[in-house]
Amino acid sequence: MITLNAEGVYLLNGKKVVSEAPLSKDEARENTIAYQILRAHDVDGSKGKKMRIRFDAMVSHDITYVGIIQTARASGLETFPLPYAMTNCHNSLCAVGGTINEDDHVFGLSAAKKYGGIYVPANQAVIHQYAREALTACGNMILGSDSHTRYGSLGNMGVGEGGGELVKQLLKNTWDINAPEVVLVWLEGKPKRGIGPHDVAISLVKAVFESGFVKNKVLEFAGPGVKELPIDFRNGIDVMTTETTCLSSIWVTDDEVKNYFKMHNRPEAYKELKPGDVAWYDSMVTIDLSTQESMIALPYHPSNAVSIHELQADPEKVLKAIEEDTKKRFGDKVHPDLLSKIKNGKVYADQGIIAGCSGGTYDNLSEAATILKGKSIGNDYFTMSAYPQSTPVYLATTRNHIAEELLEAGVVIKPAFCGPCFGAGDVPSNNGLSIRHTTRNFPNREGSKPGQGQISMVALMDARSIAATAANGGVITAATDVEYHDQHKPYTFDGRIYEKRIYNGFGKADLSQELRYGPNIKDWPTMYPMQENMLLELAAVIHDPVTTTDELIPSGETSSYRSNPLKLSEFALSRRVPEYVGLSKRIQADDLARREGKLTPALKKTLAIAGASADTTSFGSCVFANKPGDGSAREQAASCQKVLGGDANICYEYATKRYRSNCINWGIVPFTLAPNTPFEYEAGDYVFVPGIRAAILEGKEEIDAQVITAKGEVKPIHLYFQNLTADERQILADGCLMNYYKNRK
Repeated sequence: MITLNAEGVYLLNGKKVVSEAPLSKDEARENTIAYQILRAHDVDGSKGKKMRIRFDAMVSHDITYVGIIQTARASGLETFPLPYAMTNCHNSLCAVGGTINEDDHVFGLSAAKKYGGIYVPANQAVIHQYAREALTACGNMILGSDSHTRYGSLGNMGVGEGGGELVKQLLKNTWDINAPEVVLVWLEGKPKRGIGPHDVAISLVKAVFESGFVKNKVLEFAGPGVKELPIDFRNGIDVMTTETTCLSSIWVTDDEVKNYFKMHNRPEAYKELKPGDVAWYDSMVTIDLSTQESMIALPYHPSNAVSIHELQADPEKVLKAIEEDTKKRFGDKVHPDLLSKIKNGKVYADQGIIAGCSGGTYDNLSEAATILKGKSIGNDYFTMSAYPQSTPVYLATTRNHIAEELLEAGVVIKPAFCGPCFGAGDVPSNNGLSIRHTTRNFPNREGSKPGQGQISMVALMDARSIAATAANGGVITAATDVEYHDQHKPYTFDGRIYEKRIYNGFGKADLSQELRYGPNIKDWPTMYPMQENMLLELAAVIHDPVTTTDELIPSGETSSYRSNPLKLSEFALSRRVPEYVGLSKRIQADDLARREGKLTPALKKTLAIAGASADTTSFGSCVFANKPGDGSAREQAASCQKVLGGDANICYEYATKRYRSNCINWGIVPFTLAPNTPFEYEAGDYVFVPGIRAAILEGKEEIDAQVITAKGEVKPIHLYFQNLTADERQILADGCLMNYYKNRK
């Protein structure tokens, strides 16, 4: 179904794939849609190997926008220089932590009025659907503080980054990247009945994630199969490209896209996008849509996927492997029992969810309702909820009897909300198996707490197969095995509710407006500049193949404290390394004492072994992980480390650019090790890096350092800090992005 070609190809006239052409690869790469857009947004106006990008619009949600605005204010923000939409789709539930969620929403509206922003109230739309409906335009670029910022199917390149990168745009600076490779994703054939966008997306992630085939590259979708896909189908695939670890995505545009913008009362946003006559792609992915099967992505990653038919053929083998993986991850803290889901050779789910930027589309809900029409999800343990992704979509489902049919079948319909995607809504019972058309199924993503003996699991499936499962009494069922024909009316957009409820203040800043603060909204604590030398104490050592941002800073109820840096940092690594916070606080206290001229015996001894002066050597905590930062763009994964006194991370590679960027913007040096270099040290051991400030500012990319074990043994270690821009080096030296801007006022 999916084949990979690592050799690279030329595409002629957008139709023919060949291995040779009259243009050089570098020349022909400029003819890709991706490069046409990137070069148009590069402020340098050159065709070099570096790009400095300014975006056309930005989006944030209510886990991130308070921190972004607070950081920008501390760095010299005047007014929002580009359309900046702040949606309220993550902390819409205002029960956890008292008033603090709604306090942040009020702050967001006051910021929109003061600085000239766009404010989308709670439950009006999830962040990415609002961007699709109101902000996208062919040939444009949107930056979002959410990893699933992907609008390539509408001809608009989307990039998900941490809050620091949005701050730079608010201060009229740039997003700096190396000119990326571009991957041609060639679509052929037509999906059969019952196949939905999640089936294709899960198969794509499975094909490319583990090998890093498209990591930090741009996916460019083309081929005869594109015209066979409705817009909702394209959007559903596109938003999931984040899980491949690609940098961004873009698609050819056609009449489907043209009609989309016309329906949304923005016909001027459309223009045809296609590759030039000769375009070079550094690699190629071919997807035959006609052979796509109904898929299920099993815990704990969207790439851990099999077809539903494969699961049905040998459920005991598949589920036993997940149980063993769970025990390996969490030890004796939990007692997984997935094998009990097998009854008479069939696998039963406990819950079905269709939600968010990937699941809650009109087409998904329409086909799910068709499959469930006249049936029942039953009155046993299986439950099901559906979340239309915006009020216009919700309105259309009510007018066209879709909501009616879902409700009659026993499905609970809830307003636009991202909660089920990160553990803040519809959390399953202990040992529950939830099947979801949402974006992720990372560990704890569904809201369970292994440290407290709780475990539940999420498997990703397309809305069609979730509906087929619901109609079959909870037995996991492929929608391709069900006969149905969707006769609901096509979607039509009615934006009048937006006109009544959304505050659109772009270009209408009023600096006389006061920001409205709640008691939980706190300023950032003092962050110190880098000193001449760096002494690090390992506060967490994680040898998992990948460490997600959800493990670095858990989502769910913890996100209610995202506007209070000190409070939120208490949750850092709490579900993976519970002792990390206490150890980091002790290290931070020892450093504060050092700054006052008081050395603890352990620190005095370690500095003596290193031959370093306490006056010129900082002391901070450090995390080692094999490959950290997969998943969310939330900057809190890095800022919480910094708030607790973190000065560096050490790893073999960073799972995503966005997490590495977050570390840099928060003054955490992103050290790496050479592949296969053993790291056999433990929490409590030290790493001494002499001359680090000078090395960073002088443009060096590697340095000799020493590990000083808790027993006093000294061992050499060689650290790398490659591919840093001049600005990033200065940010690290200054201690964080805020300090960098303060020093230049």
